Amino acid sequence: MIDLDESSTRVRQITWVGIWVNLVLSIAKIFAGIVGNSKALIADGIESGADIVTSLALVIGSKFWSAPPDKDHPYGHRRIETIMTLGIGVVVGVVGLSIIWNALSSIRMGVHSHPTVLALVVAVVSVLSKEWLFQWSAREGRKIQSMSVIANAWHHRSDAISSIPVVLSVGAAQFFPEWSFLDAIGAIIAGGFILKASFDIAWPALRQMIDTGATQSTVETLHSIATGIEGVRSVHSLRTRYLGSSIGVDLHIVVDPEITVVQGHKIGDEVEAQMKTQLPEVCEVLVHLDPFEDQ
Repeated sequence: MIDLDESSTRVRQITWVGIWVNLVLSIAKIFAGIVGNSKALIADGIESGADIVTSLALVIGSKFWSAPPDKDHPYGHRRIETIMTLGIGVVVGVVGLSIIWNALSSIRMGVHSHPTVLALVVAVVSVLSKEWLFQWSAREGRKIQSMSVIANAWHHRSDAISSIPVVLSVGAAQFFPEWSFLDAIGAIIAGGFILKASFDIAWPALRQMIDTGATQSTVETLHSIATGIEGVRSVHSLRTRYLGSSIGVDLHIVVDPEITVVQGHKIGDEVEAQMKTQLPEVCEVLVHLDPFEDQ
């Protein structure tokens, strides 16, 4: 089983890297947007600032969801991670809609800017930096099995995507000033990708909020683990639910009716131990013993 304290500490470390990268990029893009005459780059810098807000929310939230169970929360606080992930998905979606709306507005009003080379250089650096941050954050998130870190990684990717139209429009403006309208077209396309990323982030979190179980393959693996334990004659009523990035399991195992309570307890403990060992994402296992009956 994944150590919750160690995982939450790693979440904060990864997130702080993102915060500092976003802070530098946000300042650089806003400055270059003002000096380089690029409204798109200024907006992009503001979006990077929004990344800082969601990242800080993760840093704060990880301290809460790693807290041990208490009287009011006997199952712990892991669902806070799910809530945070859902919130990130919503923020990413709002960013995508905002980009699309602003692009449509600029097309309707016929207002197009003519950015300079400085804006182009900063936009390219932004895309490369955010793509690196996405790749690294997603990889680290998979290692510690943190859905919130992976969600925040996709937020970094959405920022990188939203910077691509800036690169294209600024680059085109250097050679074909009359093509500055491409900024708005590219922004609409990028906004669509960002909305897709928002759905990919928010939908799994929403499913967890309504206690959707683990995948069929995971359930089959859990069933196989239980039936492979010596003394278990069969398994039924196996149920799962997500608790943040972890999985809670409860099941009924059928055992010989003649064994002692102590023997039955040991079999149940072995089922729990093997599930947690073979599937590290499993955090809790509740085993109910049923006696075998010929009929």
